[in-house]
Amino acid sequence: MVRKLKFHEQKLLKKHDFVNYKQDNKHRDHDVSRRYMIQKPEDYHKYNKICGSLRQLAHRLSLLPPDNEVRRKHETLLLDKLYDMGILSTKSKLSNVEHKVTVSALARRRLPVVMTRLRMAETVQAATKIVEQGHVRVGVEQIQDPSFLVTRSMEDFVTWTADSKIKRNIMKYRDKLDDYDLL
Repeated sequence: MVRKLKFHEQKLLKKHDFVNYKQDNKHRDHDVSRRYMIQKPEDYHKYNKICGSLRQLAHRLSLLPPDNEVRRKHETLLLDKLYDMGILSTKSKLSNVEHKVTVSALARRRLPVVMTRLRMAETVQAATKIVEQGHVRVGVEQIQDPSFLVTRSMEDFVTWTADSKIKRNIMKYRDKLDDYDLL
C-alpha cells in the first residue's frame, strides 16, 4: 500500500496523468484490440498501416483537380473497392476515406465480428473460439483463422461446417435433423 500524498505533492502531481500518455493515444490500440478480439498486435499494426496508406492515397487524389480523368477513375475504383469490402457504408465521397476508414472499420469485417452480427454467436470472444475450433465455413472453404476478412458479398455465405456439433444441435432444436445426418 502506498502512503497518502502530502498536500504539496498532490499539488505538483495535479497536472500530470501517469496512466494516459500522449504518445499512447490513450491506449486506443488496446481498446480496439479488446473490443474486436484482435489477438495478435501485428494484426492491429497491419490494419493501421492499411488505413494510413488509404488515407494518404485519398489525400493525394483530392489534391488533383476535380475534372481530372485520372482522379475520377481512381476515386471510383477506390470507393467501389472499399464499399464492396464493407469498410464504407456509401460510395459517395472521397472525404469518407479520410474520415471513416479506421482500424475499427477494418476490424468490423473480421469473421468473428460478422458472426456476432449475424447472431451465430453471442459475443466476439465466443465467435473467435468457434472459428478457431473449425466450426465455420465461408462458401465451401472451412476457416480457422479469426482474422479472415469477410466482404459484403461473402457475408451471405458464412455458415456452419457440415460435421459441426453446433450445426447438429441447432438442427435438433429446430426439429429439422435428418436421421441420415446422425450416421
